[in-house]
Amino acid sequence: MTAPPRVVTLLPGDGIGPEITTAVTTILEAAGAGLAWERHDAGEESIKVSGMPLPPATLASIRRTKVCLKGPITTPIGTGFKSVNVTLRQTLDLYANLRPVKNVPGVASRYGDLNLVVVRENTESLYSGIEHVVVPGVVESIKVITEKASTRIARFAFEYARAHGRRKITIVHKANIMKLSDGLFLESCRNVAADYPDIEVNDVIVDAACMKLVMNPKQFDMLLLDNLYGDIISDLASGLVGGLGVTPGANLGETCAVFESVHGSAPDIAGKGVANPTALLLSAVMMLRHVGDEACALRVERALFAALEQGAARTRDIGGTATTLQFARAVAAKL
Repeated sequence: MTAPPRVVTLLPGDGIGPEITTAVTTILEAAGAGLAWERHDAGEESIKVSGMPLPPATLASIRRTKVCLKGPITTPIGTGFKSVNVTLRQTLDLYANLRPVKNVPGVASRYGDLNLVVVRENTESLYSGIEHVVVPGVVESIKVITEKASTRIARFAFEYARAHGRRKITIVHKANIMKLSDGLFLESCRNVAADYPDIEVNDVIVDAACMKLVMNPKQFDMLLLDNLYGDIISDLASGLVGGLGVTPGANLGETCAVFESVHGSAPDIAGKGVANPTALLLSAVMMLRHVGDEACALRVERALFAALEQGAARTRDIGGTATTLQFARAVAAKL
């Protein structure tokens, strides 16, 4: 008897989101992933339909399916609605942001054979957006660091390292200046590290970490950071292997997981059929592994890499001429 399909929430997103999600779902179907999509809107597209950037039905779907694949969602700069990405992470307690940073075959980059993992606390710190006007012309943003959240993300990082054979974790902080907040984060991580004597641990101040990453990223294996530093450094690290267009991402909690392309919605090229689905497809590969389908994940990953190496799936942002549709066909052909 054939197993029933695994139901997954799909958020196509804004801008190029619908185009790249269509490409990815087409490839997954060709790979025999056995998924059924429960589509919901979020972001600007959702406002057009329901007047809300993140409707209750969307959250209910993710809570029910426990797994979501999400395209890029526009976040207004300076005005407008609160980031849907931040709201999803806080509402669903997706406390761990996982960003593998690896070279992709066929994609030119400054460094070769790079294999880093960035682990970012996802629910607090300055990135939470807790801010208010003190008086006109003066705004205060509040950075909240708790022992509970810091310990939890550290435990996640060390468990991940042990499960995946990683040898070293570098804790990134600014405890030389923010002695209480970043000091608590650093202390909490060190306390957890004591339970994992098999894993080497060191710590680096965040500005020095940026410099070291640019000069010699291979000195790092895993990076463990708070929310804001993790957001910045994960993008920096993506630039070392070809950019956000080829870097996957996952937001993980105790009960739910959201896999996403971490690049923007690129409204300037939306509808032109030239967007690169690589990051979202690699995020879908992470999703397949999360739900226990390693065989399908490996099939899709190998097909993608083969199509990129051959050149048939290279879109213009990574030195090729393929359209989004040609990308999907090229990868599916390799399956």
